[in-house]
Amino acid sequence: MDEPRSRITARVTDSVRTTLEQAAGLLGATVNQFVVQAAYLEAQRVIERETVIRLSHEDSRRILSLLDHPPEPNQNLKAAARTYKDTVRA
Repeated sequence: MDEPRSRITARVTDSVRTTLEQAAGLLGATVNQFVVQAAYLEAQRVIERETVIRLSHEDSRRILSLLDHPPEPNQNLKAAARTYKDTVRA
């Protein structure tokens, strides 16, 4: 089933429009197709960059080790836990 479509418009300078037309023409696409595809790929890249955490092999092993064998809480963490419990009870 086709999804409903929405329109996106943008005002650009003549030089920007000329560049977009040239690039779209080289790919055999319309300006709209070219702009939408480029914007969509960039949106996917931004979403991935902002939502995915990439770790080295060494870092991922360290995190898994800490999850399996967490260190004892230090005094600062114990104090924060007491403060949190006091706040939640209040």
